[in-house]
Amino acid sequence: MTATSGTPDATAPTAAPLETSPGAAPIGVLVVDDDFMVARVHRAFVERVEPFRVLGVAGTGEQALAAVGELRPDLVLLDLYLPDVFGLDVVPRLRAAGHDCDVMVISAAREADAVRGAVRHGVVDYLLKPFEFEDLRVRLQRYAVQRGRLLGTVVRSQADVDRVLAGAAAPAGPAPGLPKGMSVETAELVERALREADGTLSASECAALTGISRVSARRYLEYFHTVGSAEVSLRYGVAGRPERRYRFRGAVTGPELRRAGRP
Repeated sequence: MTATSGTPDATAPTAAPLETSPGAAPIGVLVVDDDFMVARVHRAFVERVEPFRVLGVAGTGEQALAAVGELRPDLVLLDLYLPDVFGLDVVPRLRAAGHDCDVMVISAAREADAVRGAVRHGVVDYLLKPFEFEDLRVRLQRYAVQRGRLLGTVVRSQADVDRVLAGAAAPAGPAPGLPKGMSVETAELVERALREADGTLSASECAALTGISRVSARRYLEYFHTVGSAEVSLRYGVAGRPERRYRFRGAVTGPELRRAGRP
């Protein structure tokens, strides 16, 4: 597969743009994956998140290097299992060529060495396949916030440096209070169901345990996942989409939500 132009695929799904900073400058993205169908899905996902724009797609390490030189993306979504080179070997070659684009790994590689290598190479995030749109959306928006902070930083003292480094190292944390339209009481119900679950919990199972709708249960479960209170795994059945299952990680608790106050 060769690098493509920035025009979105005609068959790519569309959706209303998600909330972002008004007037945010576009963030150019290069998608690197040797499976053209997977690359198409990743491209469609990225195009649904403002202010990201896919500039092109590459299927090998060599094509990725050439595409970065031609398209000058801000962010590269990099698969590790490429047909010509291991994905992480592309990163030092980008730096040697003078390219300062950020790299986010999107791969099925679960080996500890791969994760450690990604950290050593300074990747901004590491997302395991398979995943759903929401998993990528959270990471892209977190990256956009941190990128904007870095671009707008004026360093006058060590405190300024410390703030930038703290922001780069910190995962997405809970916002003050809960998102608009969510209640502390319902969040506590969902949290309790997660805590008491024997293993993982689906949105349907959570809805049955708490008495709320499946849609509401999914929204609260995704919120806990976003703030790091729950982890997500996918269970594949005989047919249809994989089921998202949630496991409590022990971060935010009901009393803390109450102290945060209502939105």
